Amino acid sequence: MVLITVQSQHDSRPQIVRLYAGDLLNGQNRSSIKPGITVLIVLKQDQHTGKLTKGVVQDVLTKSPNHRHGIKVRLVDGQVGRVKQIVA
Repeated sequence: MVLITVQSQHDSRPQIVRLYAGDLLNGQNRSSIKPGITVLIVLKQDQHTGKLTKGVVQDVLTKSPNHRHGIKVRLVDGQVGRVKQIVA
């Protein structure tokens, strides 16, 4: 288990998120994706090349608890894509 401290845009208090070993390398589980964490995503236009974009999660868009291609998120800069890796 790894503890990560995240800072929300809406709350000045830091929040501690628990991530387990299986959750660290992929972004397929919604429970491991929280606003404020840094992730690597694949944008829709980069799916064929697999190019990764680094950013901080603003919103989690996928409603289901998991997704085999990665949880869809919106980054703070407005870009939308599927999480391929959580950056610890």
